[in-house]
Amino acid sequence: MAGRVQPRQLAFALPHAESLGRDNFLEGPANAAALALIDGWPDWPNRVMLLVGPEGSGKSHLAAIWAEQAGARLTSAHALTVAEVPGALATGALVVEDLKPQQFDERALFHLLNLTREEQAYVLITAREPPSALAVELRDLRSRLRAIPTVSLLPPDDQLFRALIVKFCADRQMLIDEAVVSFLATRIERSFAAARQAVELLDSEALRLGRPVTRALAAELLRDADPQV
Repeated sequence: MAGRVQPRQLAFALPHAESLGRDNFLEGPANAAALALIDGWPDWPNRVMLLVGPEGSGKSHLAAIWAEQAGARLTSAHALTVAEVPGALATGALVVEDLKPQQFDERALFHLLNLTREEQAYVLITAREPPSALAVELRDLRSRLRAIPTVSLLPPDDQLFRALIVKFCADRQMLIDEAVVSFLATRIERSFAAARQAVELLDSEALRLGRPVTRALAAELLRDADPQV
């Protein structure tokens, strides 16, 4: 009788709830100015503010904190239409997430900025790049965007980077020790996106292989991803 083939363990991509409360936000020099903006509302220098930072830098987390404080609705920049602007601004506060070049309706955004001024409302916009990087055709909108005060989130320092790794693991209910955190912190690119991707890889492969998350597993996976590790 032929030997049985052992079935391969599957790792199911289950949703992971990320903690987005004020108490779960990791503070550091990289995001101090952005956090001060959120905590300082409604005493903002302008009724429309822009948070700029790389992927995973905490823009959405800060926006969620502010939305809770201000009673703001949330929408994505690419989903905003002219017809939906009055309803989106109905509570007097709105978060517009992920403003990307050529991926939003210019007329809708211009209408939103005008209505915000008329109704003395508040708008918080998040983006990965500053307004100068947006190729905007409407001249009036272009000047309006460049006049919006911008607060930038910077790359994480070592302490914040390690804390991010721990938080991403906690969000996925992963048990890790300091050895794993230290190994990742010194082997991967120091960016929010790299930390998130490394934790996701560890989690999915540990589940697939039926192994605990250890430094040895992390070394194997990163070596496979990058032979120079």
